[in-house]
Formats: sequence, structure tokens, C-alpha cells
Amino acid sequence: MHASQGRSAGLGLALASAFAFGGSGVAAKPLIEAGLDPLHVVWLRVAGAALVMLPVAWRHRDLVRGRPVLLLGFGLLAVAGVQACYFAAISRIPVGVALLVEYLAPALVLGWVRFVQRRPVTRAATVGVVLAVGGLACVVEVWSGLSFDAVGLLLALGAACCQVGYFVLSDQGSQDSAAGAEPPHPVGVIAYGLLIGAVVLTVIARPWGMDWSLLGDSAAMNGTDVPAWLLLVWIVLLATVIAYVTGVISVRLLSPAVAGVVACLEAVIATVLAWVLLGEHLSAPQLFGGSLVLIGAFIAQSSTPKTASGPVASGPGEAQGQGEHEDRDAARGGGRTAAEEKLSAERAAT
Repeated sequence: MHASQGRSAGLGLALASAFAFGGSGVAAKPLIEAGLDPLHVVWLRVAGAALVMLPVAWRHRDLVRGRPVLLLGFGLLAVAGVQACYFAAISRIPVGVALLVEYLAPALVLGWVRFVQRRPVTRAATVGVVLAVGGLACVVEVWSGLSFDAVGLLLALGAACCQVGYFVLSDQGSQDSAAGAEPPHPVGVIAYGLLIGAVVLTVIARPWGMDWSLLGDSAAMNGTDVPAWLLLVWIVLLATVIAYVTGVISVRLLSPAVAGVVACLEAVIATVLAWVLLGEHLSAPQLFGGSLVLIGAFIAQSSTPKTASGPVASGPGEAQGQGEHEDRDAARGGGRTAAEEKLSAERAAT
């Protein structure tokens, strides 16, 4: 796939993923207000998605032998860890504070890419993160009801770290392709991640104590009665299956850093959907913050090179040698390095 086409496709999938994830709260809130425990809603979400993905898991059963650590990490961090830490956090601190701390993940992703993977990070991506995080502070109105519960803040930070694991593990395919190895199938990884996450959440949520009869009733959505099962289908298919599939593929086409910033749009989408479907009105600071998030996401995605200047590097040694040479040229000429362009071409090729 051409680099610019890969970037466009990746951006579109990242936006679709943010929209799908952002709609989860709008569908879940009526169920919670109808009497379902929040952890039970999370368990229904993950367990239902795992059942839907069972045929995919069987088709890619070779991943169990070939990539067990990746599957376990994705299930524990990207699925169970994010959900459990976030819902535990909001039981102790305001939702806005927990959401803001969780969405510090894009900044943490940049730190991981720069200092652990030792890959270049552009100024545009950094500026995009700063704007997006600042905008999120306005969207969730972090100043209202700020609490310094240490345990709650640590749990929210745990959700952010688990979300970093989601972006880093989702990028495993592009790293394998760059090293000449066969990348794991992204949908197969998601299927097993959901299965593992469902098992872990079963222990945490203990669904055998849930009032199952509530799923046969209706739930109120801004004065309109909606079948509870329909909301559950929304959460399982749209907000989980489609959200994870489009999200993982977008990370491979973009990068963890860029896809992470675009994912900040989830908070904006969630707020707008709550305004339209639940009657929760937006304040002026929230509108301003949403604009900042949009600007930050645009700046971050525009930091991806538009074209690739040459073939994909054949090995780490060659990439390093050529990268160092062109880094010196860039230092004198002030342009983007060929090493960055090669990284973009490697991602697009996957």
C-alpha cells in the first residue's frame, strides 16, 4: 500500500475506532441507571464480544502456540486492565478526573516510543499531545469536583498504563514486518485478547450475582424507552468488536503515538453523543476543549510523512547506517530524516 494511502486509511480507521469506543458510555449509562452494576455491564460487553469472536479465534488458533505472550498481554492490559482500573477509579474519584488521567496515555506512548523503543518522535506529535490533553481537561471539566484520593488517582494511572499497552501491543505487527518476521493477524490477536479478558473479568465482576431479568426490560434514554438487549448489542458489536478491530489496524497503519492522539477524540465523541442522545448539554469550556482535541489530533496525524523516499530497509543495520547519515544531512538542511520516512513506509506496508 502506498504510504499516503496507508496514512489516510489508518486515520479513517482511527476515527471510526474513536467513534465506536466513544459510544460505549451512551449505551451503558441507561443500563447502569436501570439497575445493572457497572462491572456487570463491562463483563457483558467483553464476554459478549468474546463469543462473537470465537470463530475468528478458532481460525487463528495457531497464535496460541506462536504468540502466547502477546495474546496474554493484550487480554490482561488492553481488555481487562483498562476496564477494571477505570471502573475502580471512578468509584473513588470524579469521572472527569479519571478520564483525563486515563487519556494521558498518548503522552506516555510518546515516552515509550522515544525512550524505550528509541524511535524518533516529531515535534508535531508532541504538540498534538499537549493540545489534546489540555483540551480533554476542558471537555471533562476536570476543575469540577477535583479530588486527591491517592488510590483513585493510582487506579486511573493504571488504566492509562494499560491503554499504553493497547497501543504498543497493537503496533507489534509493524515491528515484526520491519524485522522481516510474519506479523500476527490483528483480528486474531483481538479475538484471543477478548477471550482472556472475559476470563479475568469473570473473576472480578462475578456475574453469577447479576440480575439477568433486567436485560429483558427497557432502559430510559433521555425519556425514551429502549430495549435493554438492543443497548447491549450496541455495546458488544459497535463499542467493542468494531472498536477494537478498527483501532488495532489503525495503529499498524499509523503509529502508536499518532493513533493514541487521535484516540483522544473518544472523549469528545462521548460528550457530543451524550448531548444528543442523553440530553447532557455541553458547556462553553467543553466546546472549547473539544476544538483543542480536534486541532491536536489533526496536528499529530499530519506529522506522518506523506510519501516514502525509497524501499523498506532490509535490516536494522542498514536502517541505522542510512538513518545516521541522513540525520546529519537533516541537521544541516532542517528537513525530515529519511529514517522517519522509512519507518512510515514500513507501517504502511503492513
